[in-house]
Amino acid sequence: MAEARLAAGLWVSVYLARLNAEGIFAHVVHHGEDTAGAVAVKLATMDGQAELYCRVYDAEGRRIWDRLHQGAEAETDEVIARQRKYDPDLWVIEVEDPKGRHLLDAEGLA
Repeated sequence: MAEARLAAGLWVSVYLARLNAEGIFAHVVHHGEDTAGAVAVKLATMDGQAELYCRVYDAEGRRIWDRLHQGAEAETDEVIARQRKYDPDLWVIEVEDPKGRHLLDAEGLA
C-alpha cells in the first residue's frame, strides 16, 4: 500500500508554522513545485556552519531525513545550487538556529 503524503507546499507551510511556534526562524529560499516537489532543509547555526537535509528512502522503504552535507555555509549553498540544477522543482527551506534545532524528527512532521 502506498503511503499517503501531503503536497509539498502544504508540508512546507506546516513545517514553517511548527518552527515559528518553537521560536525558530525559517524562511523559503526557493519555492518548489506545490504538489510533488522535493524539499531540502538547510540548517544554519549562525557560526558560519550549516547542514543540508533531504528526504530519502531507507533500506526498509521508509522515508527519512538524511543529512546530505555538513560544513561551511558557503559550501552548503554550493551543494544546494547543484541540487537545484538537477531539480528545478526543489523547495529550499533555510532554518536559522544557533542551537542547531530543525525539528525534522519531531512528531507530526514525517
